[in-house]
Amino acid sequence: MNLTKRQQQIIDFLERTQRQTGVTPSTREIQAHFGFASQTAAVNHLRALERKGVIQRQAGKARAVALVSTLRRDAIIDIPIYGSIAAGFAELSEQQNEGVVSVDVRTAGVRRGARTFALRVRGDSMIGAQINDGDLAILEWREPKNHDIVAALIDGETTLKRFIVNRGRPFLKAENPNYPDLVPVRELVIQGVLVALVRRYWPG
Repeated sequence: MNLTKRQQQIIDFLERTQRQTGVTPSTREIQAHFGFASQTAAVNHLRALERKGVIQRQAGKARAVALVSTLRRDAIIDIPIYGSIAAGFAELSEQQNEGVVSVDVRTAGVRRGARTFALRVRGDSMIGAQINDGDLAILEWREPKNHDIVAALIDGETTLKRFIVNRGRPFLKAENPNYPDLVPVRELVIQGVLVALVRRYWPG
């Protein structure tokens, strides 16, 4: 994006003022800071920046200027990746911290403030639900509903499956006919409910 020297100076002023005061400067303050002859000059600069997609403005309000970079970062959260989970037969696993995945809360449908984490999928038992080996499953700590896809601890082993309650009895169902239903013998603990999926791309 090509900004003139003056436009970059205005962006720097907007960022600095917002950081120091919590609000963006008004057009009159921009005029005074840069010594413009009128507010119209300040408005014209803001319009040019808006056309270039650097800021967003709301008509009729003196301080209704938002930096697009700030808007985008505010909509992004970092979700910790706690190792992998079997989408196959349940297996023993240990939680490992593998960094974070950054997602847009609006695009992914993740609730800001929710207790979320991510696990890397291993296996093909959920391919019928479009969950593939290598995908990142983003999960939320909450009570599951019938037919939710969940990360579960079943009789001491973990797996990613669909949670089903039939006649009051819960079990786990694969989305691949090659895998059997998993009925708990001793315990079934839901560790998280799937809320989003980050697809791994395999170049051809």
